[in-house]
Amino acid sequence: MSLTFGYSTLSSRLANIQLPDLSNHPDWTVLITVQSGETSEPDTSAAPSNTKVLGFSGRGVTKLRNAVIKNSETDYLIFADDDITFNLANIELAIQHMKKTGIGLLLGQATDETGKLRKNYPTKITQLNKINSAKAATYEMLVDLKQIKASGVLFDESFGAGAETTYLGDEYIFICDLVSAGVKCEFVPITLALHPKDSSGSGWGTDHDRKARALIFDRAFKGNRTLPYLARLGFGLRKIGKELSFRNYLKFIFKK
Repeated sequence: MSLTFGYSTLSSRLANIQLPDLSNHPDWTVLITVQSGETSEPDTSAAPSNTKVLGFSGRGVTKLRNAVIKNSETDYLIFADDDITFNLANIELAIQHMKKTGIGLLLGQATDETGKLRKNYPTKITQLNKINSAKAATYEMLVDLKQIKASGVLFDESFGAGAETTYLGDEYIFICDLVSAGVKCEFVPITLALHPKDSSGSGWGTDHDRKARALIFDRAFKGNRTLPYLARLGFGLRKIGKELSFRNYLKFIFKK
C-alpha cells in the first residue's frame, strides 16, 4: 500500500531532515512542507533531493499539516517533524493493521534517543475517544487518507506551534474532530518513530503553558459548557505534586 511521509518544518530547519531509506519501498514517497516564519516565501534550497517540496510564507505548523493532507495522493500518510527517525518495519505492521481493521487513524508510540518510550502508553489496542487521546503527538499518527479526506476533517489552524491561540493541542483536537465525524481511531502499541526527549509538548511550569493547555479542552468539547471543566479536572489531577501545585491545578481548571 502506498504511503506518504509528510514532513513539516521551517526553512531554517530544513537541512535537519534525515529521510528514511525508501529503496525497498517504491510506492512510499516524501512530501516536505516548509514555512519561512515571515511574510516572505521560504528558501527551500536545502531540501533533500528526490522529494516533493511545497513552500509557504508565515507561521503555523497546522497550516503545513493541512497542506500535506490536501497534496498527498497515497493510500496512507504518516506525519513527520524535522527531527524524526522512523521505524519502517513497524510502519509496515501498522499499515497491515489498518488495512485489516479498516480504522481511519492509528496512533502508535515513540521512543526517545535513549530507546525509552516517551510516555506511559497503553499496553494493548485501545479505541480512542475524547478522553484518552489528549497526549497524542503528530509523529505517532498514521492515517487512511481516503477516510480523512472523506470526513472533511483538517487540523484546526488556531492551535499548534506558531498558531495564534496556543502552541500545542492540534493533534488531540484533530483526533477529537475525527471521532465526532465517526472515523474510527485506535491506539496500537507499535513503535513508529524516535523523537528527541525535549519537545514543545513537555512544558507545564509557566502560566502560559497552563493556560494554553486549558484552552485546548474548550475546543475539543466545543458546544458543551460542562465537559471542558471536567476534562481539565481529571487531566490536571494526575499532575498535582509533579508539574502542578494544588493552587495552579485550580487555575488550570478555571483557565486562570
